[in-house]
Amino acid sequence: MDIRHSAMGTASHSNIEILERFQSKTMRAMFNIPPHISNKYINLDLNLRTVKEEIENYSKNYQTSLDQHINQLVTELQGEGSLRYSRLKRDSIPDLAIRFAEK
Repeated sequence: MDIRHSAMGTASHSNIEILERFQSKTMRAMFNIPPHISNKYINLDLNLRTVKEEIENYSKNYQTSLDQHINQLVTELQGEGSLRYSRLKRDSIPDLAIRFAEK
């Protein structure tokens, strides 16, 4: 599944689980995979990444692009001492790489 929208990282855990279930059901229907085969092996055999892995990958790429940015002000937006608005219960894009590892 291709996750390109930056708001996908702010989706709730339950919505991400729904997307992953949809992904596995679609792959089973497309390739006529029997139900006794685990989703883990389907993803490995078809060389697919889960939605969570796509979100983590997007976050790491975003973080890398901020690290290598030409503008010094962009570089100062991250790391220690950066401003974070945490009024909403959402993860920031740099935190998405560790979002699913916390549990």
